[in-house]
Amino acid sequence: MKKFLVVFGTLALLFVQMPVMAGTHGTNGKVTPKSVGAGALSLLVWPGIGQAVNGQKPDKNWTHALLGLTGIFRIWSCYDAVVDRNGGVWENRI
Repeated sequence: MKKFLVVFGTLALLFVQMPVMAGTHGTNGKVTPKSVGAGALSLLVWPGIGQAVNGQKPDKNWTHALLGLTGIFRIWSCYDAVVDRNGGVWENRI
């Protein structure tokens, strides 16, 4: 009975329809040597530096820098800088 419930629960989770949040993310730019360097700075030095190198808005830079106090945010900030992602929290987006 336990196996049945586990399998049923797993399948139910796999087939649950998640709502699509259209327009809730920024737009990716091009991956360039500059953006790769910016990503390395965000990962190794401090989040927010890579966004500043890419010329993002100051409020986005400060958001990344403050959230950099959490260790896991460095990975997101690195990705955000590498793909030179425009938009984000300040445009009511993720």
